[in-house]
Amino acid sequence: MFHRDDDVISFLEQTMELQIPKELLENKSKMIAYIEDNFKVEIPDSVQKKKKITNFLAKINQEFCNFLAQRRFLNRLKVWLFITILFVPLCFFFYFVSRHSDYVFFQQFHFAFLIGGFVFILVGIFLLTSIFRIQRTYQIRWRKMHTVLYSLLVIPILFFSAFIWMLYGSDSSYRTQFIQDVMNTKNYQYLANLFFNQDMIQQSLEHFIPFSYHGASSNQLYEFKPIEFEMNTYANSYEEEILKKDHPNDIYKIIKIQGTLRDGISKYSGYMTVVYEPSKVKIGTSIGAGVDDSSFGQILSQISKNYNALVAMNAGGFYDPNWDSNGGIPHGMVIQNGKLLTNFRRGLDSGGMIGFDENHRLVLRNVSAEEALDMKIRDAVDWGPYLIVDGVNYFKEESYQWACARTVIGQRKDGIVLLLVIDGDQPHSKGASYSDLADIMERYGAYNAANLDGGTSTSMVENHEYINIPFNGKKRTIRSLPNAWIVVE
Repeated sequence: MFHRDDDVISFLEQTMELQIPKELLENKSKMIAYIEDNFKVEIPDSVQKKKKITNFLAKINQEFCNFLAQRRFLNRLKVWLFITILFVPLCFFFYFVSRHSDYVFFQQFHFAFLIGGFVFILVGIFLLTSIFRIQRTYQIRWRKMHTVLYSLLVIPILFFSAFIWMLYGSDSSYRTQFIQDVMNTKNYQYLANLFFNQDMIQQSLEHFIPFSYHGASSNQLYEFKPIEFEMNTYANSYEEEILKKDHPNDIYKIIKIQGTLRDGISKYSGYMTVVYEPSKVKIGTSIGAGVDDSSFGQILSQISKNYNALVAMNAGGFYDPNWDSNGGIPHGMVIQNGKLLTNFRRGLDSGGMIGFDENHRLVLRNVSAEEALDMKIRDAVDWGPYLIVDGVNYFKEESYQWACARTVIGQRKDGIVLLLVIDGDQPHSKGASYSDLADIMERYGAYNAANLDGGTSTSMVENHEYINIPFNGKKRTIRSLPNAWIVVE
């Protein structure tokens, strides 16, 4: 752009930036005086040289002013380009968080997007403006500042992109590790809830934790002890709640369950159905459950109506590819009346068998569907982990502290079946951890007990009416399910 004239180049090197008011260009003497006064350079006395310099200066100054205008435009374009490039992963970040988080703030995607984007733009403009000021103040060469600028902006871009991929990418190992680490603490569980909803947390933890915990397996196929309903004294208040019938011919009774979690602060609340005749506990399935894309589940009250059940409670988990809670494809084996209905896994170790044999004993074993049928299992689903096996509580230690809505099935040595639901993520009940569930079932005398699908799935109906409050972290929600444990006449 500039003419390669030694005098002019020397002059430009001394002045650094040539910014002469355009009105002085028409008066060369004023322009020369202006240059000498403001730029501290002396114009040569030689007339020929002075004319040469002033002529060049007039032309160069106009070119330089145009150059400055273009540079200012390019600089602004770079600033907004950098901000836009960094804003793109930020948009994706807010999108994924708002889609999967249970936090109300992030559920309002547009609001979060606008606030987050606005704040980020202000911060970006402030940083870039500060960089340019530092450059002018300390006369740092642009090439160095360019490197600094790239470093400050490219690093966050890479960070946000990597962070999004680790939390929401196809490789679930990072997500599982993150969720496991924070959910097994007492003070930082909110970090998992910030980025994921309860269903994603539950599935990540249950995929990571061995479902048949410690390799435990119920081996003692015991004979039921006679039940003494008319007792003058009971071992404890829990025993009395179980054995004291309202009416002698009752098939079941429902007990309100309340207490404090192991942390000594949070409360849990739920219901336990005590079933006196284990032969009355069976598996009920949704009419649309299957293993193809057209499969669909039904809500628990409808499953209950299908079988005219007295009580129904959700059972096994299901494949949920788009988190749309269709509930149509159950995980693992589903056995009903001694027949294998489905055995779908799709790469997920869904757990261990939880089922009743032909003698109505609750059997917890990590076996294949074929082995379960050979064992004369009449009704079963595949989930876990096992909480109590052959009278041994495998969650005595304060591990896996995450509390949420939970569902449990258990059986006492006298044959009484215990169906338990604990509400979660609500003011009246935070939920329960595996350790809390094992404690509850142990207090009520469970000899075998196993965790079932929880979270939003946790639900129980009596006479087709919900008695607990299914909740998805945002509002009361009734989810479609593939199957349920039902109590029939």
